Parts: sequence; structure tokens; C-alpha cells
Amino acid sequence: MLETKHLSRRVGQRDLVVDVGVQVLAGEILAVVGPSGAGKSSFLRLLNRLDEPTSGTVLLKSVDYRSIAPRQLRRQIGMVMQTAYLFAGTVASNIAFGPSQRGEVLSAAQIASLLERVGLPGFADRDVGNLSGGEAQRVALARTLANAPEVLLMDEPTSALDEASVRGIEDLILGIVQERGVTCVIVTHNRAQAARLAGRTMVMKAGRLVAIGPTREVSHDD
Repeated sequence: MLETKHLSRRVGQRDLVVDVGVQVLAGEILAVVGPSGAGKSSFLRLLNRLDEPTSGTVLLKSVDYRSIAPRQLRRQIGMVMQTAYLFAGTVASNIAFGPSQRGEVLSAAQIASLLERVGLPGFADRDVGNLSGGEAQRVALARTLANAPEVLLMDEPTSALDEASVRGIEDLILGIVQERGVTCVIVTHNRAQAARLAGRTMVMKAGRLVAIGPTREVSHDD
């Protein structure tokens, strides 16, 4: 589904990502772990061109992603950040935003269905300013799913949440991957979370891929 070839990013004199080559299979969850400053988030941002690689590239279903318009690419490769960045207004307006950018109108029933899926039935008319952290993250996920992405990138999506919300979001991710066959790449600092979610784990240090394999077999001591 997704393959990086010699993927690198350098800013000034600093190498953020160095010559990373990895294949992510359709429908799998791949965890990205490593110490602070290892380049995990930088790597993730390269996967849908939120940042541009200095060298190397990414293939989406064997197609060089530089041949895909960025807006289209980010529909196919959606991203959920560590903090839910929602627009001012209602939950429904946030979820409908992506499709509206390409001239599509989500019906109230479609929005309700997405909210039901992320465990927020009846939230369509809520103001986003009144949501808890866990609720906001669920809305952010629903907003991403409204674009029907084939790949879901998640950057520490539960790090700001309480333990109950963490488990709820994890269950949600597992369910969505199973139902939709979405490919997921998740950056996490939490070894237990990687074990709960990901079949494979890649370890980064100093911008480099240093290990990859089945999560239960990969050592990723910080």
C-alpha cells in the first residue's frame, strides 16, 4: 500500500530523516517508535507531503506520490495529529469540511453515521469548544474518515488523553482498520500501546530506521 524509498529530509545542517526504506502492507497497523528527537513525527509528515523530502520518495500503491496533487494525496492518506485541531463551529461542520472542499455535501445521515462509529451519537450540533479532549480527538478521527482515506497516519493520537480515553481511541482504531481495511501508521512513545495495536513496529534513532519486525520481537529501548 505504502512504500518509502531512500526517504530523507534535511533542514539546514540537521538531518531529520535519513534514507528510510519501508513497506507498509494493506490493512496493517505499523507502529513507529524511538526516543525523543528520533525523527518519528518528521517521518510521518513526509508520508503525505505535509513536509517535502529532501531526497527519496513515497509510493502509494506503486504510484510515486509526487505525481498526485497534494490535496488529493491528503484525502487518500489522512492524518490525525496529537492534538485535535478543530475549526470553530459545530461538530457537523468540521466533519463535512473535507468533502465540501471537493464539492461534495455530506448528508445529516452520513454525519450521524460517522459520529455513531466514533462513539459520539447525537453530537452533530455540539460546539467544538465544549468538547473534552477525548471527544475532540474522536471528532478529528471522524473528520478524517469522512474523506474515506486508504491510509491513516496518527501522530501520538492518545498522548494527551486520560487512560479511559486512551483505551477507547485504541479500540476505535482497531475497529476501523478491521472494518474498512485501512492501512495505519501510528507514532507512539508507549510500548504497551504499540503491542496492543500494531502487528509490526519500526524503530527510529537519529532519523534512521534501525529495526523493523513483528512488534513482539522488536526491541526498542529508548
